[in-house]
Amino acid sequence: MALAIHQLSDEDLSQWDAYVLKTPAATFFHRAGWKTVLQRAFGHQPYFLYAEHEGEIVGILPLAHNKSLLFGNNLVSTPFCVYGGIVADTDEIAAALRTAACDLAQTLHVDVLELRNQHRSAENWPTKSIYATFRRSIDRDPEVNMQAIPSKQRTMIRKGIKNGLVSEPGQDWERIYRIYAESVRNLGTPVFSKNYFSLLREVFGDDVDTLMITHEGRDVAGVLSFYFRDEVLPYYGGSIAEAREIKGVNDFMYWELMRRSAEQGIQVFDFGRSKEGTGPYRFKQHWGFIPEQLYYEYHLVGADSIPDINPLNPKYQYFIRAWKKLPLPLANTVGPLLAKNLG
Repeated sequence: MALAIHQLSDEDLSQWDAYVLKTPAATFFHRAGWKTVLQRAFGHQPYFLYAEHEGEIVGILPLAHNKSLLFGNNLVSTPFCVYGGIVADTDEIAAALRTAACDLAQTLHVDVLELRNQHRSAENWPTKSIYATFRRSIDRDPEVNMQAIPSKQRTMIRKGIKNGLVSEPGQDWERIYRIYAESVRNLGTPVFSKNYFSLLREVFGDDVDTLMITHEGRDVAGVLSFYFRDEVLPYYGGSIAEAREIKGVNDFMYWELMRRSAEQGIQVFDFGRSKEGTGPYRFKQHWGFIPEQLYYEYHLVGADSIPDINPLNPKYQYFIRAWKKLPLPLANTVGPLLAKNLG
């Protein structure tokens, strides 16, 4: 097969997205819009590669160069996304894209090339397997979905309802940003810039939505979700400190998202990735979701080993404890300068 490997241009965006939509292995995070988001929100140089045969796209690999003095010099598919990697019609096409990515990594003199695969590839690359994703089909009937949730979490949902929590769907990224910024500060993590949330909405339109949870008229929690084909992906969620005094806030929030999504005909609830041994990992298991291992694979270029940039790394614990104590306005000002390289 005569293949040509190209970099995505603005003229090819619609053809790229048409390929993503028709190819089962592709995800929301393979969409062409991430090229714009990564460049404009974080300043990362995108290298969206595609294989062409007889004028048709037959394989894709979205990549971006994430270079930082603190967190390394990496070529990633794809920063700030839980899924990525090669999507191709055949193994031959996948191999051509992989070779092109390795060549690009050498040219850029990066430390590593990282592919965030959902499934293990046939390549013998070093693999990081600390993450799992949690996905499940949902039913149009809310009672079927409720009964699929273990009894302890059903009790928490009902407590949220009894406590007067209210869900408000919408597209107000500024409301969710305020909640999310406080939530991640409380966890000791730098927050992204407001511009990132704004761009997600601008680039992906109605495929980005928010759900706010209020108590007695006050925002206490919220989640920003992505929609792709027949799936909903709750992606950026959080709650304020006061929400801890109200039973069932997080359970109620995700239940309302599931209920409303199912009513709209959504068939898959993608709870996203979590690290093994963490609270979010256990929370999703308690909802009855079964973890599916993710396989992040690495081609080492300038590095001798896989980078270990995650909150579980002991060397980051002092920073995390200190960040939790920062005044929120200061955390929201300084945070985006660090968060842009934490993808």
